[in-house]
Amino acid sequence: MTRPAADNLVTVTIDERQVQVPKGTGMVETAAAAGIEIPVFCYEPRLGPPVGACRMCLIEVEGMPKLQAGCTLTAQDGMVVKTARTSKQAAEGQNATLEFILVNHPLDCPVCDKGGECPLQDLTFRYGPGNTRMTFPKRTFQKPIPISPLIALDRERCILCYRCTRFSENVAEDGQLVAVNRGAQSVIATFEDEPYKGHFSGNVTEICPVGALTTTQYRFEARPWEIQNVPTVCGLCPVGCNISATTREGKVKRILSRNHPEVDEGWLCDKGRFAYSHLNASDRITAPVRKAGPRRFEVLGWDDALDRAEELLRRGGATTVTALSGGESIEEAYALAKLLRRGLGAHNAVLPEEPSEFGGSPLSAIRGAKTIAVLSDVPVVERAPVVDLWLKAARRAGAHVGYEAPEGPVDALVTDDPANVARVEAAHIYFLPLTPNGRGVADAWSAAGDEEPGDDEPRVVVICGDEAATNDDVRALAAEAGVVIGIGMFESSFRGIADLVLPGTSYLERDGTTINLEGRLQRQRRAVLAPVPDTLAWIAKLAERFGVELSPHASVVFDEVSEQCYGGITLGEIGERASLAPQPRHAAPVASAKLAQAKRGRGRRLRLVAYRPLFSGAAVDRAPELQFQRPSPEVQISPADARARKIRNGQTVSVSSNGTSVALRARIARDLAAGVVRIAGEHAAGLHPTVEVDP
Repeated sequence: MTRPAADNLVTVTIDERQVQVPKGTGMVETAAAAGIEIPVFCYEPRLGPPVGACRMCLIEVEGMPKLQAGCTLTAQDGMVVKTARTSKQAAEGQNATLEFILVNHPLDCPVCDKGGECPLQDLTFRYGPGNTRMTFPKRTFQKPIPISPLIALDRERCILCYRCTRFSENVAEDGQLVAVNRGAQSVIATFEDEPYKGHFSGNVTEICPVGALTTTQYRFEARPWEIQNVPTVCGLCPVGCNISATTREGKVKRILSRNHPEVDEGWLCDKGRFAYSHLNASDRITAPVRKAGPRRFEVLGWDDALDRAEELLRRGGATTVTALSGGESIEEAYALAKLLRRGLGAHNAVLPEEPSEFGGSPLSAIRGAKTIAVLSDVPVVERAPVVDLWLKAARRAGAHVGYEAPEGPVDALVTDDPANVARVEAAHIYFLPLTPNGRGVADAWSAAGDEEPGDDEPRVVVICGDEAATNDDVRALAAEAGVVIGIGMFESSFRGIADLVLPGTSYLERDGTTINLEGRLQRQRRAVLAPVPDTLAWIAKLAERFGVELSPHASVVFDEVSEQCYGGITLGEIGERASLAPQPRHAAPVASAKLAQAKRGRGRRLRLVAYRPLFSGAAVDRAPELQFQRPSPEVQISPADARARKIRNGQTVSVSSNGTSVALRARIARDLAAGVVRIAGEHAAGLHPTVEVDP
């Protein structure tokens, strides 16, 4: 870590303790450096400049006649500060603040979901008065108010710290949570009482310092002394956000952020936070099944299933083709690759995407960039949601964020096409993969063998993962082969195409590793036991039948891959907060203006991008609470194209191509280059690559 220059340090005296910190350090952090707590409710550095709303941080500053809100002050040389530890005036101020907050706050800690994890509860015990002078009835409201299918609001618990509204305004920038009315009548509400619909809405439940905002999934589900929090990594998008899985009695009850300041800064998208309910889906495959009719399966015992798998694999032999989803751990992908490549000589694979060698810079570096180019027709928030938050943070800090091919060099580049790369001054290049672990899966496949794939017609296809099973290209390949072995979690993904399906596990049910879009190797830990045997365990048993030695333990399997791909690092050396290893720097080609122009529409016709929304896929399909987050039927159009067609935001327009026409609501998207329109794939059926949009 770089140490601050000595001439940038200032000396502050806090409660008769001297401490040196960089000039401008917040007073809360300055006190912490001296080992002293300044209690806070509203203060949260990630939300932007402090607002001093709760007044819990009152301190006495020498030379100032009144108590000051400590969170709004910064360290200046020679400051002398007294907190409630040494100042009677500050102590009285804090006690009065807590007494005022508790005037109408309900004493329902035993039934409040925040009880035992509540900053208000903790600070009341440490700083508050031991009794109350108030004898009148407390104010009550209707409760709970469902501000969305995911979030419940208990207004009488709210202390008006404005953390939630500041997150909505300053971080997510959705502007949907607001404070209405004034003074003692102020309450938190959504605009026009519409559901709080956004990619990051669940974060407000975690930053709320009381039990005012709670998740409907976790409400009344567990108490703090009954739970365990397992540190792991989300496996639903390529960012790889650090999370804690809260478990009770062997079931996942909630997902919390686990702040990794270089990756996610403690924010989670709603898919990562709420989609864990897919673990208990009604169509979960809990035993091997085989085809018993055109769209019907029957259950097999494990011995019979492995016999059948062996029979089919021997039938396919070297012509067997493997289709991987990119959701597998490195260890699962390697185990399957080792079985097929070394046991059968089957070297043909459909990888989830072409591996990208870009990486080596933390996502947090985006915030410090001054010029950023985003060369992606797909909305960044739909592919890698937390990257969109970093882009917004950079824009708030004064960065220029462009969505067209730049004419000159840029500090940082975000792209979904490695061939379309502009010149980058600092080599901060971020490729947005399609899948959570596509790069790790590619590493695992190559580590298992280096023989070239053959050109024989496939006789057997092995489909690994529900996402691969629903891919149109993979399904076409399966139809060509005629014999399909599936590995996945849900019957509906494989019904009608698979002859045999072996149960798979979720990222929350396994130990292993993944690689995120930075190239960061991260560790996933098993939060709960799966209702089926571990995938590595049964692949190892099947490998024995082909004379392939394979361990059922993730740490041993990882060691094999690591020797070839990751410099021999062991699984135990990958910490809970993984560091980013230096990546090889590659010379980035220059994107020409002709390339950018060629991708645009011509005349009145615009190029259509039918994108896959974040809130889609097998996990989201099985999370009822997330269904309202699915994209509405709208067409996104650039400001320039909207002006040329005199289209207003929210206007119903006609999108047509080759005789097909659909009516959609227009949304002017400033993150879209001219000549391109975007429609979620589920609303773009029948439309061709170029369309006309008319009011």
